[in-house]
Amino acid sequence: MSLFQIRSNHSSLARCAPITEKPGTDRAMRVAIQRARRGKKAAPFAQQQAFDGAVAKLVRAIPVDAQVAEWFANENLIPLVKRRWKKILLNPAVLAIALAVAVIGGVFAYRVHEHLRDFPGADKARRLLSVATSTRSVLLDPLQTDAGALSDLFFMKHRLEHYDIPPEFADFRTLGSRVFDDDEVHGVAQIWVVEKRMQFFLFPAEKDPKDGSVTDFSDWRFVELEGWTGAVQQRNGVCFMAAIRGREKDLAPYLEKRKQ
Repeated sequence: MSLFQIRSNHSSLARCAPITEKPGTDRAMRVAIQRARRGKKAAPFAQQQAFDGAVAKLVRAIPVDAQVAEWFANENLIPLVKRRWKKILLNPAVLAIALAVAVIGGVFAYRVHEHLRDFPGADKARRLLSVATSTRSVLLDPLQTDAGALSDLFFMKHRLEHYDIPPEFADFRTLGSRVFDDDEVHGVAQIWVVEKRMQFFLFPAEKDPKDGSVTDFSDWRFVELEGWTGAVQQRNGVCFMAAIRGREKDLAPYLEKRKQ
């Protein structure tokens, strides 16, 4: 629609502007009236409205026969347009706000759910999951052996005690390993195994800030980050984590091996 057509439509609406100033008046009509009042023809428009108002006042003062009045007793000659809830809800602005609130609520719920099962050392485990996502096998020292045999290597070469591989993963064949210090986690041992390109991490357990004690747990705890899942177990003050690209269900068969 051209600018000339828009102005023409507003001008047409202004010519038949209602006498009432009630809020139920159609939005397009309200816009046309406001433009007419601020435009070049504001004075003639105001005069016309004053004249229409005077005529309306005069008409209302005319006595109406009782029989005629009865005909219009239940009539609304100037109906008020009620805004329907459906129309309000389908407004693009309302939909955009609702979508934004839903997204924010979803993110908040996910964060809450993510931390519901937190345990001492969960933040370190998530940090190492981010390391797993970016690590390439070339960064590790090539080493082909059983994962369980690396405990002696970690102790003799790096003086890392109790860096033991749980029985569930001790017989997995390795591709390489390394020991490094991360910005947030120190004394980390990383092992890359053949099985589904899985990675193992061993790192010091989180100490209680009050008394410095460490509470071990033999059951498996889980952490997730960016499509990776880690199963964590803590023994002798050292955490072991098996990390895999996938979900918790992808790790479950390995954790149940010892029970069978």
